[in-house]
Amino acid sequence: MNGRATRLQLLNFTTIPMRAFHLAWMAFFVCFFAWFAVAPLMPIIRTDLGLTKDQIANINIAAVMVTILVRLIVGPLCDKYGARLTYTWLLALGSLPVMGIAFTHSYEGFLFFRLCIGAIGASFVITQLHTGAMFAPNVVGTANATSAGWGNSGGGATQALMPLIVAAIVSFGVEQTMGWRIAMFVPGLMMLGMAVFYYRCAKDTPRGNLKDLPHHDDAKAVSGWQSFRLAASDYRVWMLFVTYGACFGVELTIHNMASIYFVDTFKLDIKTAGLYVGCFGLLALFARALGGLMSDKIAHNKGLDGRTRWLFALILAEGLGLMAFANAANAQLAFITMIVFGLFTHMACGATYSLTPFINSKAKGGVSGIIGAGGNVGAVLAGFLMKDSISTQAGLGTLGLLVAASSLCAIAVRFNAGHKSAERDAYAAALADRHGTNATLTRPTSKKAA
Repeated sequence: MNGRATRLQLLNFTTIPMRAFHLAWMAFFVCFFAWFAVAPLMPIIRTDLGLTKDQIANINIAAVMVTILVRLIVGPLCDKYGARLTYTWLLALGSLPVMGIAFTHSYEGFLFFRLCIGAIGASFVITQLHTGAMFAPNVVGTANATSAGWGNSGGGATQALMPLIVAAIVSFGVEQTMGWRIAMFVPGLMMLGMAVFYYRCAKDTPRGNLKDLPHHDDAKAVSGWQSFRLAASDYRVWMLFVTYGACFGVELTIHNMASIYFVDTFKLDIKTAGLYVGCFGLLALFARALGGLMSDKIAHNKGLDGRTRWLFALILAEGLGLMAFANAANAQLAFITMIVFGLFTHMACGATYSLTPFINSKAKGGVSGIIGAGGNVGAVLAGFLMKDSISTQAGLGTLGLLVAASSLCAIAVRFNAGHKSAERDAYAAALADRHGTNATLTRPTSKKAA
């Protein structure tokens, strides 16, 4: 197993793989918290800066647009320099616009800083690469989905906590227009602290940092540009690019617009709306992990084809649930349907990245970067759709239909017989290593797994 862990021991903080797992999800949690820290405060910021509906739509698009480019870049950077240094620099530099947005007093300035803040969304790619490098095939889907899910819950936490932080600041006699600005220093300082922690405690691979392994299998085998080219030439990468746009893109869209949607459509106050949307984000605590766990379980008997069929079912169910959310008649029904389709959305995200490690072992950074960028492309396109729709409900309904149609891309992902046989043997070897038995006795026996 080349040092990779064959089990996920959540209470273990001592081994390199488990330490990387915990550091990765915590760093992603902090980044996601900071990325969407302003979203639940937009009703306040809208009044403070006098923003129009179109300007808010542009801000929401900017929040996810730059992430596309940065996600494409950080994947190959991880292949070349390692996840540890890449994450450290992203955290440290990303903290600057998070705190800098507190000093803006115009739409143009706010748009600029929101665009810059979007770069920290690339943290997801590093999290998945770092976790994926640490775990064996029998558990890598679960590990990837769990680290991403726990990190994604930062989006739910910020929806619920940022309005409370502002309320606490205002309780000391600070004006609300100043309170949201002071509150933005909280996620910024969290990012700086996490950067130091990651640099000191993380390792690039189960056997150490890349710079210390020049001749080891874990060391970089291709350049960053070669990694990107290898990934971009594989049609399966682009199929998963679409599916990830359909699930994570929708997740980002809900994080950006749902708070204002509940306030404007159902006349909820900002705290209640924040709690509603926070519940959607906190589904990531278990739903992403469940999507990856089920993918690993299905792969035991059904192989890689089972993973693709599982993803297809989740994306289809998400699209149908999103259409139900769009037609909800009251706040309570909207909340219930949001939670239901949110479950499928988060599980689909986990299922997508349970497939990613098996696409191309020589270009894992490029593969993760392109697929991860697909999530933000989906969010950008959804943002334009919502902006140009007659109503928010109409936009959500159309988005649900497009999501359901995109599920066909999951079925289009195919693996040749040799690839499936090799992954089946690797899965069996991982189980054998875990249980201390002969690999031939533990490999999946289903014909479909071949």
